[in-house]
Amino acid sequence: MPPQLSTGALLRIMKDEKVPEPIVQILQSKKINCNSDKERYRLLISDGKYQISHAMLTGVSGVENFSIIKMKQYHLSELSSSQKINKILLIIGMEVLCSMDEKIGNPEQLTDQVIASHSSSEAKPVTNTVQSVPEQPRDLNQSLNQSLSESRVISQISALTPYHNKWVIKARVSNKSQMRTWSNSRGEGKLFSVDLMDESGEIRCTAFRDLADKYFNYLQVDKVYYFSKCQLKPANKQFNTLKNDYEMTIGNETVIEECLNDDGLVPQVKYSFVPISSVAELAVGALIDVIGVCKEVSDIQNFTSRTTNREMTKRDVILVDQSKTSITLTLWGSQAESFDGVNNPVVLVRGAKVGEFGGGKTLSTVMSSQMKINPDIQECHKIKGWFDLEGKESDVKNLSERTGSGSFQSQWLYLKEVQDKGLGNSERGDYFQTLATVLLMRSENAIYKACPTPDCNKKVVDLENGMYRCEKCNREYPNFKYRLLVSMNIGDFSGNQWVSVFSGEAEKILGKTSQEVGLAMEDNSEAGTAIFQNANFKQFIFKCRAKVETYNDEQRLKIVVVNVENVDYEKHSGQLCKEIAELTGISA
Repeated sequence: MPPQLSTGALLRIMKDEKVPEPIVQILQSKKINCNSDKERYRLLISDGKYQISHAMLTGVSGVENFSIIKMKQYHLSELSSSQKINKILLIIGMEVLCSMDEKIGNPEQLTDQVIASHSSSEAKPVTNTVQSVPEQPRDLNQSLNQSLSESRVISQISALTPYHNKWVIKARVSNKSQMRTWSNSRGEGKLFSVDLMDESGEIRCTAFRDLADKYFNYLQVDKVYYFSKCQLKPANKQFNTLKNDYEMTIGNETVIEECLNDDGLVPQVKYSFVPISSVAELAVGALIDVIGVCKEVSDIQNFTSRTTNREMTKRDVILVDQSKTSITLTLWGSQAESFDGVNNPVVLVRGAKVGEFGGGKTLSTVMSSQMKINPDIQECHKIKGWFDLEGKESDVKNLSERTGSGSFQSQWLYLKEVQDKGLGNSERGDYFQTLATVLLMRSENAIYKACPTPDCNKKVVDLENGMYRCEKCNREYPNFKYRLLVSMNIGDFSGNQWVSVFSGEAEKILGKTSQEVGLAMEDNSEAGTAIFQNANFKQFIFKCRAKVETYNDEQRLKIVVVNVENVDYEKHSGQLCKEIAELTGISA
């Protein structure tokens, strides 16, 4: 026997009454085309006495016609049009009780006239899908926004949609970005964003221009606020990684009020800390939560960005944790300027970005990262106690140590071993060093004209009017600089390998600067070619990065020389003796 429908429930709901978990029948459903990942369906539903067609199912896969469902979570929204205001019933959570083959009863259409003809003076029971907010203490200084916290029904973040415009959410600020400025053809301005959370989910809220100035100091991390009348739009997943299809924008009509009595119903910010030792296995670009003790801190570094030509500020902080592993964390902008590493503070970063430099893993803050110093949480006290008792004197592994250049060591391999060991299949590539001879250094296409800006090496376009255009800098120049990108074949007793060499290392092999080589090739191609031929059959220690890349659906091993050193034969002989001792078990 099918469950009994909640007769008359739709009338009560459309009169703004709260009916706990009403049971209704779906008579028809139609999928709505939208740009969201969540499926949405327009429904014709019945409670046995009345039926409405202004119902929508969201976040749930469609159900069969004539199914009987229990509406476990729903909202009544208003959608304005030029003629009138339509009420939309949004079904957010439901349970299918059973399937039927036919319609139950003979329900009549629930029109505005039918709703108006019934009295709405009955008591309004409160459904378990919403939360009533207790009356807040009155404060004359906050009388403007006091209505938000008085006898208002609070919506959940997960229930917000553009179809539901009369809502108030109570949320905690879990993250706050730095103030950011921009300037383009459409003008200039500033913005910042906060990430909001409640027990149902998260959403990003952004303020622009004057409103950014108004709310930047008012909104603070870890505090709880009421938000109302923000604009909702689809989230830009290129910049927003929160698990929500929408994001909010603060407008002139937005009302924000701090919740003075935090009743604990809004959860605290939770962290998923990754041990520093585990960062080595993570992909470049991953965002993680990390906590560590500041063991060392560098001075502030100021430089000009290669991509934007803007002045940048950064500072490197060495973090260490109980895994006895350290890593370099790069701070940017105001975070770098204000950081104080005195007395080895505990540093917590929510949303640190995993990077790679010279074969070692690094971390850095991004616009959405949130940093806390000595936070009052259990993990902070635990790691600080470990550092004071033993960590300060412990030997640690440096995860950011470079393995591909300079004096930093990487594994010694012969060229055939690179193939035999299958190097290059890891996410970040594999580094090795080898002693090899230059067999052939190609002069064809080895030189190119680059942007003359010191921090830009982009190839320029010859406009054939005496000017050269750099697409990266979006500028035209009357001159250029020469850069080298050389393909050469190196070999040892085990085999040979084609490798790529960029300007800095190619200049070491050729004994000439890129400019000298370029001018020689331009003035006398034979003399220029001779520069490359003179490098043949010279020996060097090559430190390389191997990475398998795909070209036209075909995988190829690409090896790039990251550092070139002259051979110290005495030192290299010691290395060979060490390898012989390891193979024979006889001490060298």
